[in-house]
Amino acid sequence: MLRPTLSLASRALRAIDRIAPPATAHAHCDIPCGIYDPHLAQIAALTVVRMNQLIDALEQPGDDKAATEKYHNSFSRYVTVKEEHAELCKREVRIIWGDYFKPEHAQKYKDLHELTWNILKAGSKGRQEVNMQAAQDLLSQVQRFAEIFWETKGVATKRQPSNQTVGGELVVPA
Repeated sequence: MLRPTLSLASRALRAIDRIAPPATAHAHCDIPCGIYDPHLAQIAALTVVRMNQLIDALEQPGDDKAATEKYHNSFSRYVTVKEEHAELCKREVRIIWGDYFKPEHAQKYKDLHELTWNILKAGSKGRQEVNMQAAQDLLSQVQRFAEIFWETKGVATKRQPSNQTVGGELVVPA
């Protein structure tokens, strides 16, 4: 069986890769795939609201060690999920902002840039604080972002109940 030979340049580049491996690039999809949807950002924002609800509903434990451990366990889990979903919301909005929206969208929707900036700031606040108003602000801003997104595609939207324990609404194609 014949084995193809590598050129001197190929062997040199492979040796360099072994010494200093190239960094792995991570991206949603820089093909571009054209598959964008603000749904996940809305679900993440709803989750931030829900975690604030659960944190607010926690009852302070008394002197009972088991109740104290349960409280701390629940509190830390709720905070972790709240922070993860606030960051997920920001990530999804950044992807749509950076990869989908075009200059003509920003020209037509004069509040788009400021709205996106406010979502990113609200997402950070949602991570930093247990603050129901901040969570609700994040959700309402992401809903507006979703309305603009679908309008740029020529798709009418409606608000429908999320049908989740948290309550709230989702902006979806009509």
